[in-house]
Amino acid sequence: MIRFFTSFKFFVITSIFSILILPLPGISGKSITIKMATLAPNGSPWHEILKDMAVNWSEISNGGITLRIYPGGVAGDEGDMVRKMRIGQLQAAALTTAGLAKITPDVNALAIPLAIDSWETLNRVRDSLAPRLENTLEEEGFIVLNWGDAGWVRFFVPEPSPDVKTVRKAKLFTWAGDDKSIQLWKNAGFNVVPLAATDILPGLQSGMINAYNSSTMLSLASQWFPFTPYMIDLPWAPLVGATIVNKSTWNKIPDDLKIKLKQSAIETGERLQGEIRKLEDRALEEMVKRGLTVITPNEQQMKEWKEVIYEAYPKIRGDYIPADLFDQALKVANSVDRVDEQE
Repeated sequence: MIRFFTSFKFFVITSIFSILILPLPGISGKSITIKMATLAPNGSPWHEILKDMAVNWSEISNGGITLRIYPGGVAGDEGDMVRKMRIGQLQAAALTTAGLAKITPDVNALAIPLAIDSWETLNRVRDSLAPRLENTLEEEGFIVLNWGDAGWVRFFVPEPSPDVKTVRKAKLFTWAGDDKSIQLWKNAGFNVVPLAATDILPGLQSGMINAYNSSTMLSLASQWFPFTPYMIDLPWAPLVGATIVNKSTWNKIPDDLKIKLKQSAIETGERLQGEIRKLEDRALEEMVKRGLTVITPNEQQMKEWKEVIYEAYPKIRGDYIPADLFDQALKVANSVDRVDEQE
Protein backbone atom coordinates (compact mmCIF):
# COMPACT_ATOMS: atom_id res chain seq x y z
CA MET A 1 0.00 0.00 0.00
CA ILE A 2 2.80 2.19 -0.53
CA ARG A 3 0.58 3.90 -2.96
CA PHE A 4 -1.59 4.68 0.01
CA PHE A 5 0.92 7.24 1.13
CA THR A 6 2.82 7.92 -2.01
CA SER A 7 -0.25 7.87 -4.17
CA PHE A 8 1.56 9.89 -6.57
CA LYS A 9 4.31 7.53 -7.06
CA PHE A 10 4.23 8.55 -10.29
CA PHE A 11 7.31 9.41 -11.73
CA VAL A 12 10.17 7.64 -13.10
CA ILE A 13 13.42 7.74 -12.71
CA THR A 14 15.68 5.72 -14.69
CA SER A 15 16.89 4.89 -18.11
CA ILE A 16 16.22 3.27 -21.37
CA PHE A 17 15.13 2.40 -24.55
CA SER A 18 12.74 2.09 -27.20
CA ILE A 19 13.09 0.97 -30.71
CA LEU A 20 15.66 -1.58 -31.61
CA ILE A 21 16.21 -1.54 -35.32
CA LEU A 22 18.98 -3.93 -35.59
CA PRO A 23 20.29 -6.47 -38.04
CA LEU A 24 22.19 -8.29 -35.31
CA PRO A 25 23.80 -11.71 -35.27
CA GLY A 26 21.36 -14.33 -34.07
CA ILE A 27 18.27 -12.38 -35.12
CA SER A 28 18.24 -13.62 -38.69
CA GLY A 29 18.79 -10.13 -40.04
CA LYS A 30 15.40 -8.93 -38.78
CA SER A 31 14.94 -5.66 -36.96
CA ILE A 32 13.77 -5.66 -33.36
CA THR A 33 11.54 -2.78 -32.37
CA ILE A 34 11.33 -1.84 -28.70
CA LYS A 35 9.06 1.07 -27.89
CA MET A 36 9.57 2.60 -24.47
CA ALA A 37 7.21 4.90 -22.57
CA THR A 38 7.55 7.06 -19.47
CA LEU A 39 5.60 9.68 -17.55
CA ALA A 40 8.74 11.81 -17.32
CA PRO A 41 7.94 15.21 -18.83
CA ASN A 42 9.33 16.08 -22.23
CA GLY A 43 12.57 17.97 -21.73
CA SER A 44 12.88 17.06 -18.04
CA PRO A 45 16.17 15.75 -16.59
CA TRP A 46 14.77 12.22 -16.80
CA HIS A 47 13.88 12.58 -20.46
CA GLU A 48 17.20 14.20 -21.39
CA ILE A 49 19.19 11.37 -19.82
CA LEU A 50 17.00 8.81 -21.58
CA LYS A 51 17.87 10.50 -24.86
CA ASP A 52 21.54 10.15 -23.98
CA MET A 53 20.83 6.48 -23.41
CA ALA A 54 19.47 6.25 -26.94
CA VAL A 55 22.72 7.63 -28.31
CA ASN A 56 24.72 5.17 -26.24
CA TRP A 57 22.67 2.20 -27.44
CA SER A 58 23.17 3.30 -31.02
CA GLU A 59 26.94 3.37 -30.47
CA ILE A 60 26.93 -0.06 -28.81
CA SER A 61 25.10 -1.55 -31.79
CA ASN A 62 27.14 0.32 -34.41
CA GLY A 63 24.06 2.28 -35.41
CA GLY A 64 21.78 -0.73 -35.47
CA ILE A 65 19.66 0.27 -32.47
CA THR A 66 17.28 3.20 -32.47
CA LEU A 67 15.62 4.06 -29.19
CA ARG A 68 12.34 5.90 -29.50
CA ILE A 69 11.15 7.30 -26.19
CA TYR A 70 7.55 8.35 -25.57
CA PRO A 71 7.69 10.85 -22.67
CA GLY A 72 5.10 12.83 -20.77
CA GLY A 73 2.42 10.17 -20.60
CA VAL A 74 1.65 10.22 -24.34
CA ALA A 75 1.31 6.42 -24.09
CA GLY A 76 -1.10 6.77 -21.17
CA ASP A 77 -0.86 6.34 -17.44
CA GLU A 78 1.54 3.78 -15.98
CA GLY A 79 -1.23 1.22 -15.73
CA ASP A 80 -1.86 1.74 -19.45
CA MET A 81 1.84 1.24 -20.14
CA VAL A 82 1.89 -2.10 -18.34
CA ARG A 83 -1.23 -3.23 -20.18
CA LYS A 84 0.26 -2.22 -23.53
CA MET A 85 3.46 -4.06 -22.71
CA ARG A 86 1.47 -7.21 -22.00
CA ILE A 87 -0.25 -7.08 -25.39
CA GLY A 88 2.83 -5.99 -27.33
CA GLN A 89 1.96 -2.39 -28.16
CA LEU A 90 4.92 -1.32 -26.03
CA GLN A 91 7.96 -3.37 -25.20
CA ALA A 92 9.54 -1.32 -22.40
CA ALA A 93 8.78 1.36 -19.85
CA ALA A 94 10.40 3.41 -17.12
CA LEU A 95 7.95 3.09 -14.24
CA THR A 96 7.52 4.17 -10.65
CA THR A 97 6.30 1.74 -8.02
CA ALA A 98 2.74 2.73 -8.97
CA GLY A 99 3.19 1.10 -12.37
CA LEU A 100 5.38 -1.75 -11.14
CA ALA A 101 2.74 -2.64 -8.56
CA LYS A 102 0.38 -3.37 -11.45
CA ILE A 103 2.70 -6.32 -12.08
CA THR A 104 3.45 -7.25 -8.44
CA PRO A 105 2.60 -5.49 -5.17
CA ASP A 106 5.95 -6.66 -3.78
CA VAL A 107 7.64 -3.50 -5.11
CA ASN A 108 5.70 -1.38 -2.63
CA ALA A 109 8.15 -2.58 0.03
CA LEU A 110 10.65 -0.08 -1.39
CA ALA A 111 8.64 2.93 -0.23
CA ILE A 112 7.07 2.25 3.16
CA PRO A 113 6.18 5.68 4.59
CA LEU A 114 8.68 7.08 7.10
CA ALA A 115 10.59 3.79 7.15
CA ILE A 116 13.29 5.04 4.80
CA ASP A 117 14.77 8.35 5.88
CA SER A 118 17.95 8.75 3.83
CA TRP A 119 19.51 7.84 0.50
CA GLU A 120 21.85 5.47 2.32
CA THR A 121 18.90 3.65 3.89
CA LEU A 122 17.15 3.45 0.55
CA ASN A 123 20.24 1.95 -1.04
CA ARG A 124 20.46 -0.70 1.69
CA VAL A 125 16.78 -1.63 1.46
CA ARG A 126 16.80 -1.77 -2.32
CA ASP A 127 19.98 -3.84 -2.46
CA SER A 128 18.43 -6.27 0.00
CA LEU A 129 15.11 -6.65 -1.82
CA ALA A 130 16.20 -6.33 -5.46
CA PRO A 131 17.07 -9.99 -6.13
CA ARG A 132 13.66 -11.20 -5.03
CA LEU A 133 11.81 -8.36 -6.76
CA GLU A 134 13.66 -8.96 -10.01
CA ASN A 135 12.90 -12.68 -9.88
CA THR A 136 9.23 -12.00 -9.27
CA LEU A 137 9.05 -9.50 -12.13
CA GLU A 138 10.80 -11.96 -14.43
CA GLU A 139 8.27 -14.64 -13.52
CA GLU A 140 5.60 -12.17 -14.63
CA GLY A 141 7.38 -11.67 -17.96
CA PHE A 142 9.52 -8.57 -17.38
CA ILE A 143 13.26 -7.98 -17.09
CA VAL A 144 14.59 -5.20 -14.84
CA LEU A 145 17.29 -3.19 -16.59
CA ASN A 146 17.93 -0.83 -13.69
CA TRP A 147 16.51 0.70 -10.53
CA GLY A 148 16.31 4.38 -9.79
CA ASP A 149 14.78 7.11 -7.69
CA ALA A 150 13.49 10.62 -8.24
CA GLY A 151 13.56 12.43 -4.94
CA TRP A 152 11.46 12.44 -1.79
CA VAL A 153 7.69 12.58 -1.82
CA ARG A 154 6.15 15.47 0.12
CA PHE A 155 2.64 16.89 0.38
CA PHE A 156 1.77 20.01 -1.63
CA VAL A 157 -1.31 21.66 -0.10
CA PRO A 158 -3.54 24.75 -0.42
CA GLU A 159 -3.30 25.96 3.20
CA PRO A 160 -0.37 27.11 5.39
CA SER A 161 -0.66 24.39 8.00
CA PRO A 162 1.48 21.22 8.04
CA ASP A 163 -0.78 19.12 10.23
CA VAL A 164 -2.76 15.99 9.37
CA LYS A 165 -6.06 17.86 9.49
CA THR A 166 -5.01 20.15 6.62
CA VAL A 167 -4.30 17.25 4.29
CA ARG A 168 -7.36 15.30 5.38
CA LYS A 169 -9.77 18.06 4.39
CA ALA A 170 -8.03 18.83 1.08
CA LYS A 171 -9.10 17.27 -2.21
CA LEU A 172 -6.11 14.97 -2.42
CA PHE A 173 -4.98 13.24 -5.60
CA THR A 174 -4.66 9.48 -5.45
CA TRP A 175 -3.90 6.98 -8.16
CA ALA A 176 -7.01 5.75 -9.96
CA GLY A 177 -7.51 2.01 -10.40
CA ASP A 178 -6.04 0.92 -7.08
CA ASP A 179 -9.10 0.15 -4.96
CA LYS A 180 -7.11 -1.04 -1.95
CA SER A 181 -5.07 2.13 -1.84
CA ILE A 182 -8.13 4.31 -2.23
CA GLN A 183 -9.88 2.52 0.62
CA LEU A 184 -6.84 2.83 2.87
CA TRP A 185 -6.78 6.58 2.31
CA LYS A 186 -10.47 6.81 3.12
CA ASN A 187 -10.15 4.63 6.21
CA ALA A 188 -7.46 7.00 7.46
CA GLY A 189 -9.84 9.93 7.07
CA PHE A 190 -8.50 11.50 3.88
CA ASN A 191 -10.67 13.01 1.14
CA VAL A 192 -9.11 11.44 -1.93
CA VAL A 193 -9.94 12.01 -5.58
CA PRO A 194 -8.81 9.11 -7.82
CA LEU A 195 -7.34 10.29 -11.13
CA ALA A 196 -4.87 9.11 -13.72
CA ALA A 197 -1.48 10.72 -13.17
CA THR A 198 -1.81 12.36 -16.57
CA ASP A 199 -4.89 14.19 -15.25
CA ILE A 200 -3.18 15.88 -12.30
CA LEU A 201 -2.57 19.20 -14.06
CA PRO A 202 -6.10 19.54 -15.49
CA GLY A 203 -7.44 18.39 -12.12
CA LEU A 204 -5.58 21.20 -10.38
CA GLN A 205 -6.64 23.73 -13.01
CA SER A 206 -10.30 22.82 -12.67
CA GLY A 207 -10.28 22.56 -8.88
CA MET A 208 -11.13 18.87 -8.93
CA ILE A 209 -8.07 18.40 -6.70
CA ASN A 210 -6.09 20.93 -4.68
CA ALA A 211 -3.43 18.73 -3.06
CA TYR A 212 -1.07 15.95 -4.07
CA ASN A 213 2.13 14.31 -2.88
CA SER A 214 5.15 14.27 -5.16
CA SER A 215 8.84 15.04 -5.40
CA THR A 216 10.03 18.62 -5.75
CA MET A 217 11.48 17.99 -9.20
CA LEU A 218 8.29 16.47 -10.51
CA SER A 219 6.18 19.28 -9.13
CA LEU A 220 8.45 21.82 -10.81
CA ALA A 221 8.86 19.98 -14.10
CA SER A 222 5.12 19.33 -14.41
CA GLN A 223 4.21 22.88 -13.28
CA TRP A 224 1.80 21.72 -10.58
CA PHE A 225 3.22 23.84 -7.77
CA PRO A 226 1.55 27.16 -8.78
CA PHE A 227 -1.78 25.56 -7.86
CA THR A 228 -0.56 24.42 -4.42
CA PRO A 229 1.22 27.30 -2.69
CA TYR A 230 2.50 25.33 0.32
CA MET A 231 4.74 22.28 0.67
CA ILE A 232 4.90 20.30 3.90
CA ASP A 233 8.54 19.54 4.66
CA LEU A 234 7.90 15.97 5.70
CA PRO A 235 9.80 13.47 3.52
CA TRP A 236 7.13 10.84 3.26
CA ALA A 237 8.89 8.18 1.23
CA PRO A 238 11.38 7.96 -1.64
CA LEU A 239 9.95 8.09 -5.14
CA VAL A 240 11.43 4.96 -6.67
CA GLY A 241 11.00 2.93 -9.83
CA ALA A 242 12.67 0.78 -12.46
CA THR A 243 13.23 0.44 -16.17
CA ILE A 244 11.80 -2.80 -17.50
CA VAL A 245 11.48 -4.62 -20.81
CA ASN A 246 9.19 -7.50 -21.62
CA LYS A 247 10.98 -10.83 -21.50
CA SER A 248 9.85 -12.04 -24.92
CA THR A 249 11.52 -9.07 -26.60
CA TRP A 250 14.64 -9.27 -24.46
CA ASN A 251 15.09 -12.94 -25.34
CA LYS A 252 15.32 -12.06 -29.04
CA ILE A 253 18.55 -10.16 -28.44
CA PRO A 254 21.86 -12.06 -28.62
CA ASP A 255 23.33 -12.77 -25.18
CA ASP A 256 26.56 -10.86 -25.76
CA LEU A 257 24.66 -7.75 -26.77
CA LYS A 258 22.24 -8.07 -23.84
CA ILE A 259 25.16 -7.87 -21.45
CA LYS A 260 26.35 -4.62 -23.01
CA LEU A 261 22.89 -3.09 -23.19
CA LYS A 262 22.08 -3.91 -19.58
CA GLN A 263 25.39 -2.51 -18.41
CA SER A 264 24.63 0.65 -20.33
CA ALA A 265 21.20 0.79 -18.70
CA ILE A 266 22.71 0.35 -15.23
CA GLU A 267 25.26 3.10 -15.85
CA THR A 268 22.52 5.38 -17.17
CA GLY A 269 20.44 4.68 -14.07
CA GLU A 270 23.36 5.49 -11.80
CA ARG A 271 24.00 8.72 -13.66
CA LEU A 272 20.33 9.67 -13.45
CA GLN A 273 20.29 8.87 -9.77
CA GLY A 274 23.26 11.13 -9.16
CA GLU A 275 21.76 13.97 -11.18
CA ILE A 276 18.38 13.71 -9.48
CA ARG A 277 19.83 13.76 -5.99
CA LYS A 278 21.73 16.95 -6.86
CA LEU A 279 18.75 18.63 -8.49
CA GLU A 280 16.18 18.04 -5.75
CA ASP A 281 17.26 20.99 -3.60
CA ARG A 282 17.64 23.19 -6.66
CA ALA A 283 14.10 22.41 -7.74
CA LEU A 284 12.82 23.46 -4.32
CA GLU A 285 14.83 26.68 -4.48
CA GLU A 286 13.31 27.50 -7.87
CA MET A 287 9.77 26.95 -6.63
CA VAL A 288 10.38 29.07 -3.52
CA LYS A 289 11.62 31.88 -5.76
CA ARG A 290 8.34 31.61 -7.65
CA GLY A 291 6.09 31.76 -4.60
CA LEU A 292 6.08 28.34 -2.94
CA THR A 293 6.19 28.43 0.86
CA VAL A 294 7.74 25.56 2.81
CA ILE A 295 5.98 24.68 6.07
CA THR A 296 7.53 22.37 8.67
CA PRO A 297 5.57 20.28 11.21
CA ASN A 298 6.31 20.99 14.85
CA GLU A 299 6.92 18.21 17.37
CA GLN A 300 3.23 17.62 18.09
CA GLN A 301 2.29 17.64 14.41
CA MET A 302 5.06 15.15 13.62
CA LYS A 303 3.73 12.90 16.37
CA GLU A 304 0.27 13.00 14.77
CA TRP A 305 1.67 12.15 11.34
CA LYS A 306 3.60 9.22 12.74
CA GLU A 307 0.50 7.93 14.51
CA VAL A 308 -1.42 7.96 11.23
CA ILE A 309 1.35 6.08 9.45
CA TYR A 310 2.11 3.52 12.14
CA GLU A 311 -1.57 2.75 12.63
CA ALA A 312 -1.69 1.83 8.96
CA TYR A 313 1.32 -0.49 9.06
CA PRO A 314 -0.59 -3.60 10.20
CA LYS A 315 -3.10 -2.99 7.40
CA ILE A 316 -0.30 -2.76 4.83
CA ARG A 317 1.63 -5.77 6.10
CA GLY A 318 0.39 -8.99 4.55
CA ASP A 319 -2.44 -7.39 2.59
CA TYR A 320 -0.73 -4.81 0.43
CA ILE A 321 2.82 -6.10 0.80
CA PRO A 322 3.78 -9.72 1.60
CA ALA A 323 4.48 -9.89 5.33
CA ASP A 324 8.00 -11.25 4.98
CA LEU A 325 9.00 -8.53 2.50
CA PHE A 326 7.48 -5.84 4.68
CA ASP A 327 9.38 -7.13 7.70
CA GLN A 328 12.62 -7.45 5.75
CA ALA A 329 12.37 -3.87 4.47
CA LEU A 330 11.77 -2.49 7.94
CA LYS A 331 14.51 -4.60 9.46
CA VAL A 332 17.06 -3.40 6.93
CA ALA A 333 15.88 0.17 7.49
CA ASN A 334 16.31 -0.33 11.26
CA SER A 335 12.61 0.37 11.80
CA VAL A 336 11.13 -3.05 12.46
CA ASP A 337 10.21 -2.14 16.02
CA ARG A 338 7.61 0.33 14.68
CA VAL A 339 5.41 -2.52 13.49
CA ASP A 340 5.79 -4.40 16.74
CA GLU A 341 4.60 -1.34 18.65
CA GLN A 342 1.37 -1.29 16.68
CA GLU A 343 0.52 -4.99 16.90
